[in-house]
Amino acid sequence: MSASAPASTGTPDGSPSLKRAIGPKLLILFVIGDILGTGIYATTGKVAGKVGGALWLPFAIGFVVAILTAASYVELVGKYPKAAGAALYTQKAFKVPFLTFVVAFMVMCSGLSSASAAARAFSGDYFREFTDAIPPTVIAIAFILALAALALRGVSESVKTNVVLTLVELTGLLVILAIGAWAVITGDGEPSRLGEFEASGTGYALITGVLGATALGFFAFVGFEDSVNMAEETHDPVRSFPRAIFTGVAVTGTIYVLVALVSSLLVDYRTLEKSSGPLLEVVKAGGVDFPPRLFALIALFAVTNSALINIMMASRLCYGLANEKVLPRGMGKVLRRRRTPVTGIVFVTLIAIGLVSTGEIEGLGDTTAFLLLCVFAVVNVAVLVLRKDRVEHAHFRTPTVLPVLGAITAVILASPLADRAADVYIRAGVLVGIGILLWGVNKLVMKVRHEEEAGTGNG
Repeated sequence: MSASAPASTGTPDGSPSLKRAIGPKLLILFVIGDILGTGIYATTGKVAGKVGGALWLPFAIGFVVAILTAASYVELVGKYPKAAGAALYTQKAFKVPFLTFVVAFMVMCSGLSSASAAARAFSGDYFREFTDAIPPTVIAIAFILALAALALRGVSESVKTNVVLTLVELTGLLVILAIGAWAVITGDGEPSRLGEFEASGTGYALITGVLGATALGFFAFVGFEDSVNMAEETHDPVRSFPRAIFTGVAVTGTIYVLVALVSSLLVDYRTLEKSSGPLLEVVKAGGVDFPPRLFALIALFAVTNSALINIMMASRLCYGLANEKVLPRGMGKVLRRRRTPVTGIVFVTLIAIGLVSTGEIEGLGDTTAFLLLCVFAVVNVAVLVLRKDRVEHAHFRTPTVLPVLGAITAVILASPLADRAADVYIRAGVLVGIGILLWGVNKLVMKVRHEEEAGTGNG
């Protein structure tokens, strides 16, 4: 890691490039802010419903799985510091355009289903602490549109907003941990819940229950993979990303396990399961005089942060794929003044509105996790395949055993062993089907254009 990749972000046709506005410290906060948010604030209760009082276990397993795959991403972003992320790595490793497109579309849709889950969380129990006069779907759509407008203003404004929101959401989780510490000191809570499993009996039912809870809980860890799409907007990405990603996953993983312990200690898992604002239940049950409305406001900021980053990342993915000629060149259009990917932002916003209009928090969160687990399996294999591809600059290299274990665990959590609801597979299948249709249309348009150009040349 002694040398860095070239700093140029120019495009082949001379159009405006993305602006490098993210330093090492800002990148660490960006990764932490990307991982924190909707998952822990909104889906903790749904995870509890799957596993019971042993709520901490799925988050602990998810932490290990996240570290395994994060190591692969760190090696690849250091080797290829470009904006297209997993799609770029897939293309370089396998050189199959169809597979590249499917991976890219799955990543894009995972980000958008995550943003949609955040929008649904925003319009749920946390918002209802203030008013229930506005239909949740209307609130969620307005929320997505507001974030798209912010993303259009520029990466500097968006990332600075991310820093503020990250500090706010960290404060909220520290409040939960402080409430938990007070409960331990005063002898409140029920420690016996920490070993309770919702699944009856042992054996297969217990294993699938824990795997199902882990798969849904893994939604809380997604985000580190988004940060690699900011490589072209980061100063010295080869040096910055290893520390940022590993620090981000370690900090958030530790916080998640502690928050899960506190939640189970203070609130019965059945109560957590019924709430779209489970941490609000913890605040109310904690025996500490902390205003529930203030915590609800903090939670609203937290889910806002998750959605903002996912809208940003999906639009950057469009930009990167357009430069790689996987998507039409128009998807790479950049505003000359703001230097933001305007076409990509509009495109992903429309998809997010469609998702938020048709799904709920648990289904959208599990869809996000499923799509990314499939992508992670491919990326972990890609890092091994690309070991034969040498680059001129030095970069981080992960021990071989980590991507091997990362691929295995990703496949297991994406499989039916994880006791996933059928609607998740249907939603993911429809999204991938749309992607395949778009890929076919794009190929046809490119073929027709090539034939027309050939005909003009012969004429």
